[in-house]
Amino acid sequence: MIYSVQQDKIIIKDTKDFNISHILECGQVFTYKKNAENDYDVYSLDEFANVKKIGDEYIIYTKNPKYFVNYFDLDTDYSAIKKDIAKNDYIKKAINYGSGIRILRQNLLEVIIGFIVSANNNISRITKTMQKIREYGEKKDNYYAFPTLSRLNDITIQDFKDMGAGYRAEYLYQTIRQLNDVDLPKTKQWDTQKLKKWLLSLYGVGPKVADCILLFGYGRCDCFPVDTWIEKVYIDIFKTKQSRLKMSSDLVQYFGKNAGYAQQYLFFYKRSFDKK
Repeated sequence: MIYSVQQDKIIIKDTKDFNISHILECGQVFTYKKNAENDYDVYSLDEFANVKKIGDEYIIYTKNPKYFVNYFDLDTDYSAIKKDIAKNDYIKKAINYGSGIRILRQNLLEVIIGFIVSANNNISRITKTMQKIREYGEKKDNYYAFPTLSRLNDITIQDFKDMGAGYRAEYLYQTIRQLNDVDLPKTKQWDTQKLKKWLLSLYGVGPKVADCILLFGYGRCDCFPVDTWIEKVYIDIFKTKQSRLKMSSDLVQYFGKNAGYAQQYLFFYKRSFDKK
C-alpha cells in the first residue's frame, strides 16, 4: 500500500487494494455516512474522518492520521493475502469484484454493540440505531464520540427501543451489564476458543454474531461468520449443505490463516450479485 501521511490527512496513491465503498459497505461496520459517490464520513470511537476519491487518489481528511492508518489497516499487504486465498475461480471472481476491501481495526466495544444491533436487521436501521446510541457519547465538533461503557450503563431498555433496536434492546441492556464484569482490553489476550465461549455467554449473542465480533473486533481471521449469503457460497463451492457450524469450520480449514479475509470478499460478492 503506497500512502503518505500529512498533518491533517492521509493520501493513498495505490488504490488497487483500497476502495472506500467496498470497505464500508461490505457489512463489517455501521458507523459511517455516505455523502456522495466515493465520499464518506467515518466515525470510530471518538475519532472522525472524511474519505474522498480525488482523481486517482483517496484522501482521508482527519485530525488524527495515525489513528486512521491503523483503522484502515494500511500497513497490511492485501496483495499477498489475496494471493494466499485465491484457491478457486469462485473466490478469484469475488476478490476481483471487491478488490478494495480491507478489514477495519475497529473499537471492540463498538463492534460488540453494533453486531448485537445487527442481528436479523437491515443496514439502514442498524446505522440509524448506532447513530442514536452515539448521541449518548461526548459531543465533539460536529459528531458524537461512541459512549463509554459507563455511559452505556445509563441507557434503559426503553431508551434502546426508542432508538429502533426492537427486541434487541434487552440484549443490549443485559450484555452491557455483563461487560461490567470483565476487563475488555485484556480479553484480547485470550485464544480464539476461549473468546468464542465467552462471547456466546453474552445475552443475545449467537454463533454468527460471535464470529463477527471475533473477526471485526478482535481481528481473528481463523473465524468465518456464516449467514444466508455464506450458506449459498458454501453450496456453490462444495455442492452440498451442512449445518452452519460445520460450514464455518470447513471454510476456515479450506482457506487457512486468512479465512476471515476470504469471508469478506465472498460475502460482498454473493450479496451484491444475488440482489441484482
